[in-house]
Amino acid sequence: MPENPLPNLQDVPIEALLRELISRLGDDPAREGLLRTPERMAQALDDLTSGYRIDPKKLLHQAMFSVNYDQMVIVKDIELFSLCEHHLLPFFGRAHIAYLPHGKVIGLSKLARLVDMYARRLQVQERLTQQVADSINELIQPLGVGVVIEARHLCMMMRGVEKQHSSAVTSAMLGSFRTELDTRQEFLSLIQKHANNA
Repeated sequence: MPENPLPNLQDVPIEALLRELISRLGDDPAREGLLRTPERMAQALDDLTSGYRIDPKKLLHQAMFSVNYDQMVIVKDIELFSLCEHHLLPFFGRAHIAYLPHGKVIGLSKLARLVDMYARRLQVQERLTQQVADSINELIQPLGVGVVIEARHLCMMMRGVEKQHSSAVTSAMLGSFRTELDTRQEFLSLIQKHANNA
């Protein structure tokens, strides 16, 4: 394995690293407008990656309830903001979650918190979509789970191909959402109806 050319930076405060970054980008970190920027950046990054410090099992376990209900539960338009792991530029959009309960349901606000938890990590949209679906599937073992995320990526809008009006749509379908066409179509049609009425 090649030797890491960087010194051990574990003990270097993140503000110092960000100050060095500003300097290497060609600006003066000591000028008035940038004096507190490393501190603010460190706080922002801490918040934007706070999902690493949350356990999804603990998050959902606090709001699982035994309920005799076997119809589809859908939470639409969950706003999300995340950082693309390839460029550390934001991507943002909406998540739509559906599941068919099998004796247990999740408090609706926890579904939004689950999306936030995974979004507040360095991410790719495909993994984020799958992680949300897998967590719900593992923790309440429903008959099926469907997750669709629609997002716009600043790494495509601001750099590279610079396509300002492009968006990405990803889906994860588990259980009956994958095996039963009617279930999947019901979920997707409800999302589509919303999009047409927006």
